Amino acid sequence: MTHPEVYAPAEDTWLLIRAAEKECHDGERVLEIGCGSGSVSAALCPRARVLATDINPHAVKAARVSGAEVVRTDLFSGICGIFDLVLFNPPYLPTTPDERLDDWLEYALDGGPDGCAVIARFLSGIGRVLAPGGRGLLLISSLTGLPEVCTLIRQSGFTPEVFMKEQVEGEMLMVIRFA
Repeated sequence: MTHPEVYAPAEDTWLLIRAAEKECHDGERVLEIGCGSGSVSAALCPRARVLATDINPHAVKAARVSGAEVVRTDLFSGICGIFDLVLFNPPYLPTTPDERLDDWLEYALDGGPDGCAVIARFLSGIGRVLAPGGRGLLLISSLTGLPEVCTLIRQSGFTPEVFMKEQVEGEMLMVIRFA
């Protein structure tokens, strides 16, 4: 059972796992940012060298139980080395101040007023850890806005493409691959 302040695996988690399994090559160095329960990292551990991070101490404990190597940090802070593949299922929901939860789960859900606040921070730091020829997989919702996220990716010097998508309860979940 997942701690109540850890994002439990759901449709977006399963979509990112499918995309990561398709994109990941044997033996690659993989970094998962915001690993939550650790389900995505655990799925890749048999074939890749995976490091997972999360800011939530409860998520770090949960992910360690899944078998992943996990570090508690905010995005890329303190992360050394380069990675062939970087994964992120960010907090992408547009959130107003009165919708905030004021607990650790908020870090998994609160994307700021436009849903892009944490995504922009992620994209500003990924270049430091991405190997030459490396790729990123970023999961977003249609509620966040594909054009806005693709613009942020291009502004960070990468080329985005919708890699996988799935309709879930009134929103389209998309995994954007960028290199």
